[in-house]
This record gives sequence, structure tokens and C-alpha cells, in this order.
Amino acid sequence: MTKTKVALMGIGLLLLALILLVLLNPRAEFVLGGGLVNLGIRLQDRLSSFDFVHDESITPEQIWEELERQNELSGGIRGLFPRTPRHPVVAVLACMDGRIDVSELVGDTRHYYYVVRTAGSVLSPAEQDMLELAVLNGVKVIVLTTHTDCAAEAAAADPELRAKFPALISLMDERVKRVEEFMARPTIRDAIAGGNLMIKHARIDTTTDRLVVEIRHHDAH
Repeated sequence: MTKTKVALMGIGLLLLALILLVLLNPRAEFVLGGGLVNLGIRLQDRLSSFDFVHDESITPEQIWEELERQNELSGGIRGLFPRTPRHPVVAVLACMDGRIDVSELVGDTRHYYYVVRTAGSVLSPAEQDMLELAVLNGVKVIVLTTHTDCAAEAAAADPELRAKFPALISLMDERVKRVEEFMARPTIRDAIAGGNLMIKHARIDTTTDRLVVEIRHHDAH
């Protein structure tokens, strides 16, 4: 038997062992799936010149046409491989910053997450209602995040921008107060006291996607 055949057989056996490992070990399957998702993200990330070209010549119409083409392709693939329905058990409050992708943040593309996105991760009464409803629908962990290099935080620190965006700045100034209001809601307070809900505060490093957990007095069951 030639060295080439031996090498091919070795590769074949290795692939077979890998497939069996994935099929028999859910954890390995999850890790492999996450690795493939991240590989796809890395492959697309560098293609800034492929579409949505960031120069002054691109028009809103061109951007919308490209978005429609991408959705048609993605929707077609999803139609061939439908997703498994799951009930969210985690709710994440995140900034609207495009660099933040919850699926990438946790390496998990399954539908276990409600995501509430606002500029600066502000928690106005409407968002408080949304998160309380999520708890009533079975959410057991809420992650309230902020992130590095936040435009809303920068605006709140800039006198000129504070005058230009008064509604946003008002919410930013009351961000901590609004969280305290949310924590004081009877549904939320009782769920935490009963051991049915955990609330965590974390700051996202937008460069690495690392969650830096901030310890606060109510970050416990």
C-alpha cells in the first residue's frame, strides 16, 4: 500500500471518528457548530468591499436592494433547513451598536434569547414592560449590558451633543435610576426572592466580545 493511500485512509478514519464524536456527544456537536458559525463570521467580516461599500457614492436605494438580495438568499436557505423552535430562557438588554451580536457574544445561535436593543442600553418604561413580560413567559436570567466605546455614553459626556439629543441624554442620565425602578417591580422583586430569576450586569468589550461582569448588591437569586 502506498504512502498516499495510507494517508487518505488515515484522514478518512479521522473524519469518521470526528463524525461519530459529534453524533454521540452533544457538547462536541455544540462546540463544532459554534466553531463553524464563527468561521462563517470571519469569512464574511473581511469582505467590506463586496457589498454595502462604505463610500459617499452608495445610495439608500442600493443598500436596500442589497439587503433584499441577502435576505432572499438567507430566507431560501432557512426554508430548506428550518430552525427548531425553542423558548427563550435568557433576556439580554444591549445597545443598538452594530458591533454587538448576541449570537456571537455567547457562541450560541439557538433561540434561547430575547434581545432588547436600545441606544446606550437605556431601560425606559417600555423596555421595562418588555423584560417583565419576558419573565412572565419563562425567562430566568436577565443580562443588562453596556459596552466600551459607546456613542450614547460619549454623547452624554459632550455638552454640544447633550443639547442636540435631549431625549436620549435624559434617558442616559436616568439609566441607573431606571434599572432600580425595574428591580423594584413586584414581579421582578418576587421572582428574584423566590430563586426563579437572576439579573446580571456586564460590560461588553466590543473588541473581544468578552463580558466583564459587574458585581452589584442585587446580582443574586
